[in-house]
Amino acid sequence: MAAAEDSNYLQNPSGSEAPKLSDLLDRGWKLYDEVDSTNESSSSNAVQVKVKRGIMQLEEATRMVSQLDLFSRNEALEEMATADVKYLLLPALLGALTMKQVNPNKRLEHVQTARVYFMDFLERCKEYEVCSFMLPRSNENKADTPTEEQPNPVVPLPTSQPDLIAMATQRQAKIERFNQRKETEAKLSEIRGLVESGSAEEDVVRDFYLLHVRRWITLALEEIDSIGQEVEILKRMEAFKQSAPQPSPPKRLPMKPFILTKDAVQAKVFGAGYPSLATMTVDDWYEQHRRQGCLPDQGVPRSAADGNAVDDERAERERKEENDDKEALQKARDWDDWKDTHRRGYGNRKNMG
Repeated sequence: MAAAEDSNYLQNPSGSEAPKLSDLLDRGWKLYDEVDSTNESSSSNAVQVKVKRGIMQLEEATRMVSQLDLFSRNEALEEMATADVKYLLLPALLGALTMKQVNPNKRLEHVQTARVYFMDFLERCKEYEVCSFMLPRSNENKADTPTEEQPNPVVPLPTSQPDLIAMATQRQAKIERFNQRKETEAKLSEIRGLVESGSAEEDVVRDFYLLHVRRWITLALEEIDSIGQEVEILKRMEAFKQSAPQPSPPKRLPMKPFILTKDAVQAKVFGAGYPSLATMTVDDWYEQHRRQGCLPDQGVPRSAADGNAVDDERAERERKEENDDKEALQKARDWDDWKDTHRRGYGNRKNMG
């Protein structure tokens, strides 16, 4: 295995040194801590920029770990260099940052990617026997398969008792993981100051990073449980969107044909000539549309002054005609004479002929 501090960087083809592996991990880890502890909305632009930067730093660190071949299935945890222990956290931090992305159109893709990262982290911790835990199924749609802690599959009984036992077992496992995480966090707070100050001895530094790994094992197991539930919800929502029928525009009832007449007399005539067609007078048509609110001025009441002015003008004209007013009679005679000498449509330049 490659040495820890002396070989934690690679060289670019141009000859310039690439960022150190330890620096990449520290930057990505710091960005995660900032995002996880901030009071700002996770969907804000500032938080999402930090999430993307952290993912880029940790992805580059993961590529370097793969090229340096830091981990081997043929070595035990005791044989791993102290400086290399913290790189076990790379996939866990990547999974946690991936879960903090908020693009709703890619949510299913993000949670599935995060699950792959968490499973990679747990499988590697299982290989190194960091602590005792039950590894989740690698395929969430796959039936239960035997694991190291469960050599023989449990055959379900026809009663509901096995389900209750399984639920109780899961609940007890969650309680134990919670207690382990609290105990681990308490130990971390005790030695954090020594490690960050640089005055801690190597065995203290090694315990510090191993405690972090054990803490993230409990977090990864919890995240995988929640991811399984979220994936089911997201898949059901997607299937519902695809199967839901598109709303069709409301259908309008067909209009019945009718003949519009000037008065009731014409309505009777046309009604007799065309018994299959409905007839109505202009007044009936107006009253029907007024009730339906379809008239252009419907709902715009005229002012009382306008109504009174029209009524006064009409009453004044009728009064003058009844009293044989000379001016009114002269206007009426002039209008009759003009109509005798000018045929209808005179002066209408649009309808020539």
